[in-house]
Amino acid sequence: MGYESEEIRQSQEIFYYLLEHHELQEEEEQALYRAYTEQESVQNLVKSQGEIAMCNIERYGNVIYLIPKEENNFLGFSKTQLKAVLCKSNGTDKDYYLSQFVILTLLVEFFDGQGSSSKSREYMRVGELQNCISQRLKEGVKNVSEEEEEQKGIAFSNMMEAYEALRSDEKSTRARTTKEGFLYHILMFLQKQGLIEYVEQDEMIKTTRKLDSFMDWNLLNQNNYQRILKVLGENHE
Repeated sequence: MGYESEEIRQSQEIFYYLLEHHELQEEEEQALYRAYTEQESVQNLVKSQGEIAMCNIERYGNVIYLIPKEENNFLGFSKTQLKAVLCKSNGTDKDYYLSQFVILTLLVEFFDGQGSSSKSREYMRVGELQNCISQRLKEGVKNVSEEEEEQKGIAFSNMMEAYEALRSDEKSTRARTTKEGFLYHILMFLQKQGLIEYVEQDEMIKTTRKLDSFMDWNLLNQNNYQRILKVLGENHE
């Protein structure tokens, strides 16, 4: 199929905008948004460029997103990069997987995968999140044997060990060697990615429209929701 030069130019402009901003909102760039949504040829060209760059281009509501694929370490994050951002300076794989467990726990507490919208609450306090993490880890250690951990690839005992190794501090500390500081840096990372709003003075966590859209349209179909629950040691049908 041949493309007109103007279609190619528009697709390149849209893709460059997505590379720079990671999302394209109708209200901010109406001309580019309409070119993508109303011209199939332009949309196909943009998606083709995304495929070459190891990204998915998806529209949720009135926003077009550039989503790096899991193996894309150039536009996304590698395990090593995430460990450096989220964990203490000498962080181990146990610390890294604990950080991912924290994020999954946060998602499940906000989204239940049911109804027309998967979102089940508007905000959460940091103290409540900390209690949920501790409770889910204890339940996982209690209910999942070491043999099952190896089969499922989920080491609750290792994550619990990493969590208990973090000190507790009543003060508002940001040291990654404390439970409070560990959570703080994870929340700040998620906020920087535009996924949550963290109101520090109130220790309140809110999700953004971007995360709400991802969860409603992509991540939380029932199959993915059940996978997340299994990681957390639950199995709800």
